[in-house]
Amino acid sequence: MSISSEKGVMGRRHLLAAATLAGTGLLHPSLTLAHAPQSTGQVPGLYRLRIGTIEVTALLDGHTSFPDTALAGLFPDFDAATATRLRQQAFVPAGGIPLAVNAYLINTGPQLVLVDAGAAGALGPTLGQIPGNLAAAGLDPSQIDTVVITHFHRDHAAGLLDRDRKALFPNAELVVAEAEVAYWDDDAAMAAARPAVRSFFEPARRALAPYRVRLRRIVPGQDVVPGITTLPLPGHTPGHMGVRVHSGADQLLVWGDVVHTQSLQMPRPDWSIAFDSDPAMAAETRRRVFDLAATDRVLVAGMHLDFPGIGHVVRRQEGYGFEPSAWRSAL
Repeated sequence: MSISSEKGVMGRRHLLAAATLAGTGLLHPSLTLAHAPQSTGQVPGLYRLRIGTIEVTALLDGHTSFPDTALAGLFPDFDAATATRLRQQAFVPAGGIPLAVNAYLINTGPQLVLVDAGAAGALGPTLGQIPGNLAAAGLDPSQIDTVVITHFHRDHAAGLLDRDRKALFPNAELVVAEAEVAYWDDDAAMAAARPAVRSFFEPARRALAPYRVRLRRIVPGQDVVPGITTLPLPGHTPGHMGVRVHSGADQLLVWGDVVHTQSLQMPRPDWSIAFDSDPAMAAETRRRVFDLAATDRVLVAGMHLDFPGIGHVVRRQEGYGFEPSAWRSAL
């Protein structure tokens, strides 16, 4: 290291040290600091934006994580050296990779449409916040007209049920891809599934049960209501789908589980996860969606992108990256 560079480093260190001392009051012993109890919780997890005349509210269900010790088993193409480098680039600390669980409420005016319902209590106490965040948004589950489920994994569909395993959304029509319902209802498919996938079958059937009387099975590509169109995104599950919210010239692509961890799968879209029913197809879908979103500059939202999970896909020297949209106070 040169003398000049040493001076630069030492200068920064002295600056940080001085700032630390100033923060403690040691540089100004006569300064009286105000004291207040520290908060033990976060503000409600919701964020609104407009897509033309349509209002979209991101709802946080909570956070979980993928422990470091599980990563090699979760990603069949996992390479430890590559993962370490990508995590350092993304400032993801050692210990585990954080995983947000998001849902999106779409208010078209005539209709309130919820896309995914979160995990409820199915995956631990750090999830299950959607009912509380709906209440913070001034809404009750009984007001939801339609629930669209991108796929029936527990972190997306267990929240359809209340604690008594009854319908949390008592007045809502449930919209699901025909292929998705057929898959989870298929005993032969359950028997043939890899263990990581087989465990999802019974919870999916439980979540479906109270809604079968008002279940609308669709082929992705069909509209849910005016302004909300489904699209096929297969691979993660056979009927995995996204929704396109569109009004005038504005659009938002809600892509479900195209991505689980943005720090790894954005630069390495070939890294499928063990929960994928068809890992090769999931990787192909991911590459196709990334290319479309980056080329057409489409605003996207993802259930496992850092909350509120809204932003743009950009091409990088290594794969792709995600640029979150700036938080705006005005709609």
